[in-house]
Amino acid sequence: MSIRPPFIAPTRHTDAESALAQVQALYQTSLDHLRLAMREFVAGKQFEQRVRAFYPFVRIHTKTGALQANSDGGSLSYGFVAEPGRYETTLTRPDLFAAYYREQFRLLLQNHGGTLEVGMSHQPIPVHFSFADNDHVEGEMSAERRQLMREVFDLPDLTAMDDGIANGTFQAKPNEPQPLSLFTAARMDYSLQRLRHYSGTSPEHFQNYVLFTNYQFYIDEFVRLGHEAMQDPNSEYLAFVEPGNVVTRRVGLSAEANDALGKVPPRLPQMPGYHLVRADHTGITMVNIGVGPANAKNITDHIAVLRPHAWLMLGHCAGLRNTQQLGDYVLAHGYVREDHVLDEELPLWVPIPALAEIQVALEQAVKDVTQCEGAELKRILRTGTVASTDNRNWELLPDNTPQRRFSQSRAVALDMESATIAANGFRFRVPYGTLLCVSDKPLHGEIKLPGMANHFYRERVDQHLRIGMRAIELLRQQGPAQLHSRKLRSFAEVAFQ
Repeated sequence: MSIRPPFIAPTRHTDAESALAQVQALYQTSLDHLRLAMREFVAGKQFEQRVRAFYPFVRIHTKTGALQANSDGGSLSYGFVAEPGRYETTLTRPDLFAAYYREQFRLLLQNHGGTLEVGMSHQPIPVHFSFADNDHVEGEMSAERRQLMREVFDLPDLTAMDDGIANGTFQAKPNEPQPLSLFTAARMDYSLQRLRHYSGTSPEHFQNYVLFTNYQFYIDEFVRLGHEAMQDPNSEYLAFVEPGNVVTRRVGLSAEANDALGKVPPRLPQMPGYHLVRADHTGITMVNIGVGPANAKNITDHIAVLRPHAWLMLGHCAGLRNTQQLGDYVLAHGYVREDHVLDEELPLWVPIPALAEIQVALEQAVKDVTQCEGAELKRILRTGTVASTDNRNWELLPDNTPQRRFSQSRAVALDMESATIAANGFRFRVPYGTLLCVSDKPLHGEIKLPGMANHFYRERVDQHLRIGMRAIELLRQQGPAQLHSRKLRSFAEVAFQ
């Protein structure tokens, strides 16, 4: 037996708004139950039974794979199921994901008709995931009392949050429903917690277009541009958010209640995040992932649950061709994956294709910012294969074996993160792209020297960053329906985007 909230019977809904409202009500009931019990536990109350609360679910039954006459299935790659059956997913944070859930519910009803069933699932909410952003109740307890938590409350269960659905390896057991979403509620909550830790900002601040970089120079310039935008009363951006949830509002806008909770951290987090915020979350988030494929995989594993419309890599690379010059750009149209961090989740035989919408936007952005056309553009922008390695000192391996492989692959540039970010975009159905800048040519004797490197960075960072931001403007104009295409979706895909 366990102490649970009062039972609430499942309800049926023929419109997205009422379904979302019921999800929100059920979720809040569970949170209130856990938070009250946790406050009592911290105060010293002894519980004779476990305290449990559960995630809400949404479920749809379809009798046919055919879509309704008024369906969006012909123009969208998501929002419908592939064949008749029972489909279900658990849900979390219906405040944060309200617009997302509303749209997924709307499409399911429009494409299949019938009703959506909303109720309490059998998946417990780990007590850690019930805390509000600024709750630190566990810090008020002794080590012994914290140890007792597992006897009273559900803790995160990793078996309930693996990536089998996203990896395409999930197989439903007999009488088990098929999934509606790539991620279960517990998996999403786990990533939301990790995002706070690694980026130093709350998930609420993340925008639908994300830039990754491997150099602090880009972040410094993004911060400068962010504060500059906040001084412009006509800026399209409403706020600029920095680690510690430090919020700067656009001039003329009043501060919001939670702004006062922001505090500059004593040291930057591992992968600090910065956010230029638009009202509809279509602004720009920029994250300094540092160096290496492990960081790149780590942060994209977690940002993926926010279902961004696109993410782009802007960074520096080694140019592998003698005809390249320092400062030239490389637009990746293919990847050699020697990063190894995704080998278990995404086999090497899976190709990572270039996405036309992203490629066109990046090339147009280079034109717009550099004002180069034709032969002049071709001189500074090369489209080709990018190799990513997990060995920072690949040049020192004997017998030139890496050079031989890179030559056979026709690679024109090499870095440590781009293939990881693209491959995880493919894996999680997030549109991706890469635009790199040649900062050295180790095969041709042009290595980074401190003075030369600093001068180069100052010269190129501003232009490169503006190209990335311009590409996002162009992608935003296309809209998410154009970006989330069938190229990234499998044979029998989940309905949620």
